Amino acid sequence: MRNRVTERIVTVGGGTGSFTILSELKKVATHLSAVVAMTDSGGSSRRLMDEFGRPLPLGDLRQALVAMSRSSRLWGDLFSYRFPGAPGGVIGGHSLGNLILHALQDQNNGDLLGALEDAQELLNAAGHVIPVTLTTATLCAELSDGTIVRGETEIDRPVDRPVLPISRMFLDPRAQVTSRARKALERADKVLIGPGDLFTSIVPCLLVEGICDAIRSCDGETIYICNVMTKHGETDAFKASDFLREIHHYLGRRVDTVIVNTGEYPDEVVARYAAQGAYPVEPDVETLRSMVPRVLTGTFFSAEKLIRHDAERVLLAIWPELGQ
Repeated sequence: MRNRVTERIVTVGGGTGSFTILSELKKVATHLSAVVAMTDSGGSSRRLMDEFGRPLPLGDLRQALVAMSRSSRLWGDLFSYRFPGAPGGVIGGHSLGNLILHALQDQNNGDLLGALEDAQELLNAAGHVIPVTLTTATLCAELSDGTIVRGETEIDRPVDRPVLPISRMFLDPRAQVTSRARKALERADKVLIGPGDLFTSIVPCLLVEGICDAIRSCDGETIYICNVMTKHGETDAFKASDFLREIHHYLGRRVDTVIVNTGEYPDEVVARYAAQGAYPVEPDVETLRSMVPRVLTGTFFSAEKLIRHDAERVLLAIWPELGQ
């Protein structure tokens, strides 16, 4: 892609899906912000919260920073490095990037926003990484039988409980959107929601009070990048319209465009996912067209060992001029 995008772009989500898109967007975007979910409850983030009294998780913030880094590869590798050894040890399992953010917070008298600004400078980030909230909140899922599952990590681990549909998501306690996230969304020319796990990456952002109002109030286009695979225990048997219906539940039908994969996956790769209870998302395009003004279809994935969105193809669908 040779051209650049001068629009103000804001992504909403977290995890690997956002990392994939941000890694490509940084090459072409002039004004880029990432509004990041703040409900990670596992790994290095959880240990820092438990051991040092950190009120907020750092993992998804770190991933977004690495994705947007324009420094030498060494800096990105350092922020991504995870110490070997048992996670219960003193250092084993910790992410070096999380520890750096932890240290930067100390240098900023506990101010996470100040720490992020310093990290962005270290990594020469292509834009701003913005926590969706500064409220410490636990992500909770109510299953169809009334059971409450608390914590992103537990919601993400259906093997430890009966697999039942999720009927409701909520934050405990309720959380307020940061002023930086709200302003970025209100001024955006393009808001990209997803890709990422529906209930543990995207919905945790949309649950934060004020964020949906900010998205609805912006004059720019709101684009949902639909998942390419279902996730066992979260979105079993979901079609593309089911994902969109969940997004609409929070946004109130404010999605303008949906990007949905209609390409065929290699059988051998799909078989590996099927063994884990995950399957390609059915692109019920006609139903999608009855729900939003515009649906963009095509082959939007890459499949080697894993199936991931092909970020370059996604961006070319949104901005065809990038390929000219």
